[in-house]
Amino acid sequence: MATAKKKITSKNTKSIKASPKKTAAKKKVAVKKKAPSKKNVAKKKSATKKTIINPSDYDSFAKSFVPYKISKTEKYMNKSQQKHFINILNSWKNALDNEQEKTEKLIQQDQSNFPDSLDRASKEEEFMLELRKRERERKLISKIELSLKDIEDDLYGYCETCGVEIGIKRLEARPTATQCIDCKTVDEIKEKQQFG
Repeated sequence: MATAKKKITSKNTKSIKASPKKTAAKKKVAVKKKAPSKKNVAKKKSATKKTIINPSDYDSFAKSFVPYKISKTEKYMNKSQQKHFINILNSWKNALDNEQEKTEKLIQQDQSNFPDSLDRASKEEEFMLELRKRERERKLISKIELSLKDIEDDLYGYCETCGVEIGIKRLEARPTATQCIDCKTVDEIKEKQQFG
């Protein structure tokens, strides 16, 4: 019996001794799991700081606006809806104007003379790309001005081809839209057939 008790007590002591090691190992694992989560939070914070709104890309610019809440009894293109779109169009136009001015100042300030022809060529290429981008933005500004004029004339929000309501969601996605989705799709199909 003495040998049987020794075996039982030696087994109990082994299990008692093993349990603190297991708990210590579990604590270390738990500590290791918590450390990466702090790094992920730090990465998320730095990612939010780096987001820059580009006014020439309307998708990123539109995220700064709250979508219009439509009520069921509300008439299409009433004063509050017109005010909503006037705010969007004016702020978009102002942001594009500011970008134009920044480019103008950049080109005027950076009139350095490069002795190396490769440096000069790369700088001229940068200027050409920037000027192309600004030309597209100028055309966009004229479309925005036309949309603002349409709001004044109570034509905004209606398709210029068929006269149907364009829709609030479509206008929020593209405030300068002049056609409903059906007419625009037909035009794009015709354009593909014509020009390939």
